[in-house]
Amino acid sequence: MAPGGSNYQDIGDSRSGYADYGIAPESSEFKSSPFRKSSAITGGKHGAGSNSAVHELLECPVCMNPMYPPIHQCPNGHTLCHKCKKKVHVCPICRHELGNIRCLALEKIAESLELPCRYQIFGCQDIFTYQTRLLHEQSCRFRPYNCPYAGSECAVTGDIQYLVTHLKDDHKVDMHDGCTFNHRYVKSNPQEVENATWMLTVFNCFGHQFCLHFEAFNLGLAPVYMAFLRFMGDDDDAKRFSYSLEVGGFSRKLTWQGVPRSIRDSHKTVRDSLDGLIIQRSMALFFSGGDRKELKLKIAGRIWREPL
Repeated sequence: MAPGGSNYQDIGDSRSGYADYGIAPESSEFKSSPFRKSSAITGGKHGAGSNSAVHELLECPVCMNPMYPPIHQCPNGHTLCHKCKKKVHVCPICRHELGNIRCLALEKIAESLELPCRYQIFGCQDIFTYQTRLLHEQSCRFRPYNCPYAGSECAVTGDIQYLVTHLKDDHKVDMHDGCTFNHRYVKSNPQEVENATWMLTVFNCFGHQFCLHFEAFNLGLAPVYMAFLRFMGDDDDAKRFSYSLEVGGFSRKLTWQGVPRSIRDSHKTVRDSLDGLIIQRSMALFFSGGDRKELKLKIAGRIWREPL
């Protein structure tokens, strides 16, 4: 797409296929991107975890995730986690009917373990007790980011460097250098567009990447356009920056100033929170001029770093 172009796509639902036994894995994090390792350490105990053979025993054969009590087993002794037990009726190993048998011995072993963070291969070198590991992983700084591309569900995850390359190569996203911009959005017959997202644009600024989103949707019964910025990084780093957006014409203008939201928050979460520049369709067509039958908006923006 040429800079400031008009490419857009309708928003549609996307469904991913289920794995064997009719269950989708809990996460595709470890399969979707070649992470770079880091030596940073955040909390917990640093060192090696408990015996790897025991870790393998605690791996659910269906979702491949670590099993936490209650751990279930079939009459032949094959185990699986509680979540998968609720979704299957036969053992994934021997196909025997499962019943309601708990594997108390394995639960006792699990409770005595010290386990590495599941993001160890991505750089987290901390070790946690069985009870605290899950809590840590919910906010581990090494956990992968979801692809910020909007308009269709993309299952790719990775670190920022990997996702920037992914956006450029796989989604053909426009990449621009600079902290100020003037971006044009054009669409003929805008009344026909109820749910659409224009092509994502990424700006390289202050050594970080910022994603500019623009889309049409219904706010209640009112058709609106919305523009907002997301930060490719964690929320604490996002708060170090601010941005402004401005759209106007014919001696009138709308402005917005805010803090970019981290891509830890999904595109839909940010949009539904209305945390951005909202333009009523009637006003957008007024700004577009002419016979108001074509959308021709120019959105000016600026990103700046807040003083420490």
